[in-house]
Amino acid sequence: MQEKKAPLRSDAQRNRERILEVALAELTLCAEVPLSTIAKKAGVGQGTFYRNFPSREALVLEIYRYEMQQVAETAARLLSTRAPDRALREWMDRLAQFAMAKAGLADAIRQATSAPGTPAKPGHGAVSSAAELLLRAGEEAGTIRPGVTADDFLLAIAGLWQMDPRGDWQPRAARLLDLVMDGLRAGATGR
Repeated sequence: MQEKKAPLRSDAQRNRERILEVALAELTLCAEVPLSTIAKKAGVGQGTFYRNFPSREALVLEIYRYEMQQVAETAARLLSTRAPDRALREWMDRLAQFAMAKAGLADAIRQATSAPGTPAKPGHGAVSSAAELLLRAGEEAGTIRPGVTADDFLLAIAGLWQMDPRGDWQPRAARLLDLVMDGLRAGATGR
């Protein structure tokens, strides 16, 4: 039977989140950034850093998992304060930001998952579940066409992962996502 980890103290949780934020920014710029640079910019000591992330691979995989979880959790928050179609469109913007961060981290992710003995890259189940939640809410509200699955949706927005994160990707991503949104609205029962 696996032992459950005790929740982190609030200061330890803040340190961990700060490390992840700084590491995301730094590793997006350069996959080979020294871990000591990340620790210093995060304002934590080496011991704190390595207690949280014993290796570069562990750090990169946790950034990926953490960012995916943040994107997924955004869906329910948006649905609680916005109409389902507006929530979906705003969530798509957040997903685009994640796609660009992931693209910027591609080298670091590739290195982390190719090291012997490291676990595979986390799946996208949380993001698929979030998309499904938003699509079903839009369908029930009559603002999204019936029958679109999370897999359909993810295939439709796959172009996000083809954009260069170092370029001016935001206007192009907005156009792409607006086109997808128009397609999702076409044939909606409430329109």
